Amino acid sequence: MSANSIHKLVIIASSTGGPKALHQVIPKLSKRLDAPVVIVQHMPKGFTATLAERLNDTSEITVSEAVDGEVLEKGHVYLAKGGTHLVLSRDVEGQLVMHEDFSEPVNGLRPCADITFSSLPTLRVEKIICVVLTGMGSDGYEGIRNLRQQQKIYTIAQHKDTCVVYGMPKAIVDHGIADDVLPLHEIGSEITRKVGVF
Repeated sequence: MSANSIHKLVIIASSTGGPKALHQVIPKLSKRLDAPVVIVQHMPKGFTATLAERLNDTSEITVSEAVDGEVLEKGHVYLAKGGTHLVLSRDVEGQLVMHEDFSEPVNGLRPCADITFSSLPTLRVEKIICVVLTGMGSDGYEGIRNLRQQQKIYTIAQHKDTCVVYGMPKAIVDHGIADDVLPLHEIGSEITRKVGVF
């Protein structure tokens, strides 16, 4: 894959109720999705590998737990490892690479979506789709708010009626930085529509 072939990126943040929600979103993604997908699900160490396996078993698109130093590829979903922040960067060849970050938890969270979002402004990506699913608290809000000021992004929040806990999406909606608010069953299709396939 050429160094400049990744022009789009999807980042999904989720917490309480997230694993079940992800099972309604990820299986709707095409294996030819024209972007890599990174998921930051609040989970402790040791649980994300199993979630990644289950999502992979029920999806057309490939799903795996993120590996430190791994290069992102289109048509692939990467789940941040529990107990570890995940940040993205460009390597010397211009490829998008994932890195584990063992800095302290943020508001008790590691992985924290705000940490991941904060690593995106310098990546030179043409289009970033930010998705905020069910969850307690407001993780994702600060990162997306800051990212909007520096990068072209499109933000989707899960509709309150389909959330287990309407905290994280509520923060995005209440602060006016959600470009779209959708029920859970429509989010996977909308991601594909926004990103396209290769």
